[in-house]
Amino acid sequence: MENQKKYSLSKEKIKILLLEGIHENALQIFNSNGYSNIEYLKTSLDSEELIEKIKDVHLLGIRSKTNITNTIFENANKLIAIGCYSIGTNQVDLHTSKINGVPVFNAPFSNTRSVAELVIAEAIFLIRGIPEKNYAAHNQQWLKDASNSFELRNKNLGIIGYGHIGSQVSVLAESLGMNVFYFDIEQKLKLGNAKACTSLAELLQSSDIVTIHVPETELTMNMITSRELALMKKGAFLINAARGKIINIDDLVNALETRHIAGAAIDVFPIEPISNNDQFVSSLQKFQNVILTPHIGGSTAEAQSNIAIEVSEKLIKYCDIGSTLGATNFVEISLGRNVNCKRYLHIHKNQPGVLNKITKIFTSRNINISAQFLQTDPHIGYVIMDIDIKEESADILGELRAIPETIKTRVLY
Repeated sequence: MENQKKYSLSKEKIKILLLEGIHENALQIFNSNGYSNIEYLKTSLDSEELIEKIKDVHLLGIRSKTNITNTIFENANKLIAIGCYSIGTNQVDLHTSKINGVPVFNAPFSNTRSVAELVIAEAIFLIRGIPEKNYAAHNQQWLKDASNSFELRNKNLGIIGYGHIGSQVSVLAESLGMNVFYFDIEQKLKLGNAKACTSLAELLQSSDIVTIHVPETELTMNMITSRELALMKKGAFLINAARGKIINIDDLVNALETRHIAGAAIDVFPIEPISNNDQFVSSLQKFQNVILTPHIGGSTAEAQSNIAIEVSEKLIKYCDIGSTLGATNFVEISLGRNVNCKRYLHIHKNQPGVLNKITKIFTSRNINISAQFLQTDPHIGYVIMDIDIKEESADILGELRAIPETIKTRVLY
C-alpha cells in the first residue's frame, strides 16, 4: 500500500474544483467514493483566477459560463479530466483538451425533459399572445381579446435537430394534437406520426412554430439568418433553447419589426453574462412579443440533480479504473477492475510503434501483461494495461514517461 501511494496519487490528494454552483449531489457522490479534497464555488471564475487555481487541480467541474481555452491548458499541468455539468461541451476547446490527454465528460441526456417542457410552454404562450397580454396587465391595461390567439392543436411544429431533446419535444407536441415535422442532417427514426423533411427550407415553409435543437458547430453557427427567416410563414413563431450563435439576432430583430415573425422565445444568446450580478443587454428586449429567459432550459431541480450524478460518476470511473466511456472528445475504452494486477494508463500521440515500445518495457523484465486494451483516433492513442506484479517499480513509470510520444501516463492501483 505504501508503494502504491508513492506512485499512484491517493484519493484524498486528488484536488477537485467544482464551479458555478453545481448541484450538491456532486459533492455527495465524490465524498461517498473517497474523494474529499474538493473546492466548491457557487460562481464562475474570471480567466486570471482560473489560471491560478487550475495549477493544482486534477478534476475540474464546470457548467456553461466557464470557457476552457488553450491558455487554461497551458497552466493545467496536473489536470486529468474535465466534467461539463451540462448537455453541451462547446465551452471547452475539445481538441486542445484531447491532445493534452484530458477527456471531457458531460450529461447529454439528463436535462432532456426539462428543455422539452420549456419549449412546449413557450409555444403555448407565444401562440396565445401571452407575452403581450402579460406586459399590458403589468402596465394597467386589460387586453381581453381572442384575436391572434390560437390553440396548439392542429398547428404545425417544425423541429430543427431530432436528437434527444428534439424527439422529446416531438412526443409532447403530438400528445397536444400538433402536426410534427423535423429536419436533421442525419437520418433519424421518427417517433409517432412525425414527418421528416428533406431540407431545412421545406421545414421552415411548412411550420407555424419552429424550434431549434442542434449543437453549436461550424455548420450550425448562423444557421438562421434573414434568408431562412424569409422562408418561414408570415406570422410564424421561432423558439431557440439550443445555442446562442445559431440565430443571427440582428436578422431576427428585423423580422420581428416587420411582423413577418409574430413572436419568439429565446433562452440562449451569442454573448451571455458571466454571473447574475452582470447586466444583460439584448436588442430583443424592446419587443413585447418576445420571451427572453436566462439560459434556463435545463435549469430544473430534477435536471441539475441528474446531471450532477451522471457527470460525477463518469469522472470517478475515469479516476478509479481509467474508463473513458461517455467522453465527448476521447477514444472510449473500459476494463473492469482487476485487484490482482497493477493497472497502467498511457495516453500518447497516435504514431506507429508506440504500443510495441510500451509492451517491451514489461516483456524485457519478464513481466506478464494480463490484459491490454488500446484504442486510437487520428490524434491520440489510449491504452489500459493490467500487469501481473504486486510491487511498483519507479523504473517502469519512468520508462513509460520517457517514450517520446507520451502525453500522460498513470498507475492506478
